[in-house]
Amino acid sequence: MPQVKGSKASATDRCVLRCPTVQERLEQIVQRFGADTGTLHLVEDGVLVLKGQVGLPPPVIEIVKRVPIGKGMAGLAAERNAPVSACNIQTDTSGDVRPGAKQTGVNGAIVVPIRDGSGAVRGTLGIGVHREYDYTPEETDRLMEEARTFVASASP
Repeated sequence: MPQVKGSKASATDRCVLRCPTVQERLEQIVQRFGADTGTLHLVEDGVLVLKGQVGLPPPVIEIVKRVPIGKGMAGLAAERNAPVSACNIQTDTSGDVRPGAKQTGVNGAIVVPIRDGSGAVRGTLGIGVHREYDYTPEETDRLMEEARTFVASASP
C-alpha cells in the first residue's frame, strides 16, 4: 500500500491488503480439518446470517441463509453457547438435526459458537464430513480456537 509521507496505514487498511476474507478463512479451516463442508454464520438482528460456506448444495444454501437461534445445529450452538455435534446427520434422532440437513450429504458434523471477549455469542462455525465421524474433544477445542480468531480479527 503506498503511504503518504507522515501518514500511517490503519490496522484495517493493512488487513484489507493481506488478511484473508471470511470465505478464504473458512476454506482454510475446512482444509485443515480435512472436512468436506463448512459454514460461518454471524448474528444479525437476532438471527444467524450465512457469511461463508464450503461444499453445500444450492438448495441447502437457500435453507441456511438465515437460521433462527435455537433451530438446527447452528441455531442450537448459538442458543446453548456450546458445541453441537452429530456422528451421522443422516440417521440422527437426537432432535438437534433438522430434517433439511440430510440434503447436505454430510454425516459427521460439528458447530461451535463464535464468542466475543465477554463470552457472548456472535455467530457459529461449522464443519462436516461425508462419513460417520465423532469429533474428539481435542478437535472441538481446535475448532473453538478457530472460532475465536474470527472475533479477534474483526475487532478494531
